[in-house]
Amino acid sequence: MKKKLIVSVLCAAMAAGSLAGCGLKSPDAPTTAAPAAETTAAAEEGETTAAPAGDSAGGSGAYNTDDMPEITLVYAEVNPLDTIVGQMATDFKTKVEELSNGKITIDVQASGVLGSENDVLDTMLGGGGTIHMSRISAFALTSYGGEKSMLLSLPYTFVNRNHFWNFATSPLAEEFLLESQENGSGVRGLYYGEEGFRHFFTVKDIAGIDDLKGMKLRVSNDPVMNGLVEGLGASPTVVSFNELYSALQTGVVDGAEQPIANYKSNAFPEVAPTLILDGHTLGAVQVIITDDAWEQLTVDQQGIIMEAGKYASEQNRANSEKKENEVLEQLKSEGVNVVEVADIAPWQEATKKVIEDNTKGHEDLYQQILDLQ
Repeated sequence: MKKKLIVSVLCAAMAAGSLAGCGLKSPDAPTTAAPAAETTAAAEEGETTAAPAGDSAGGSGAYNTDDMPEITLVYAEVNPLDTIVGQMATDFKTKVEELSNGKITIDVQASGVLGSENDVLDTMLGGGGTIHMSRISAFALTSYGGEKSMLLSLPYTFVNRNHFWNFATSPLAEEFLLESQENGSGVRGLYYGEEGFRHFFTVKDIAGIDDLKGMKLRVSNDPVMNGLVEGLGASPTVVSFNELYSALQTGVVDGAEQPIANYKSNAFPEVAPTLILDGHTLGAVQVIITDDAWEQLTVDQQGIIMEAGKYASEQNRANSEKKENEVLEQLKSEGVNVVEVADIAPWQEATKKVIEDNTKGHEDLYQQILDLQ
């Protein structure tokens, strides 16, 4: 069910050409992320097809920054800065501030200091004006007018990274990114990224899919993840992400799932040292901005945001696989039991029902995604 949204009123100060009175400023929360090993309470869980003029790699100089008002956009990131998505936030911040000659500041609030993804979305959609941008999991918008985004999180949709990026750089991506805005949710997608394939990890040693049967596996309150875990014969157990470390430690759950870099950065190997590389979902993410914040930006400011987003997306594509492989080697050297999956067919067969249940009414659109491989 789509949530009813509160529509915020744009500030009158916009008419005077100043954004300072419209809430585009930093909160009092710290901007420095806590060290990864200490951030066990970190929360977890588009790009338009037309990029603005300019060289995204080196800055175009095409924007008039002389009379540009100075503004700060608060950007929420629920994972630490040393993760793949944390690096994407840093790349975006650096490029925006470079292109704007320091007139636009991106205040990245990382490690979940502004709450979980749902907390952040509720704040953004509620019109409070304290969070202007956020990196979210693609499926997070499902309950906020972004039903098509659920298709991106269905099990084994993307056969490899190139398949995902074929989608993310296709005209189809814009349809997904702008769905929530077109449905009146109050946010719009700017660009896509990814944080690597997601894998299950468990407290006890396992050797394959059969060992998951009967296990209590942590899920977010999401129909796709519930269906996936049930298909594998396990018991989906909803636990808040900021409670997951202690839930694994105390036996409330037997396992969970995350991308490899997030698994390490949130110190989960300490309590769940077995990682099975099933790659059930590619961690597709998108960066969103509130309509209120977007509409208060000048044309040049919007151009800078889009050019920096294109740059951050390209950097993410170049860096994510390398980062993931580096972290995987670190985990192996630190004694994590990394289990390879030689035959993915049984996993695909076990999850057919969740795909059928969640593509109803969007079968043709889902097929278009599959055809991009």
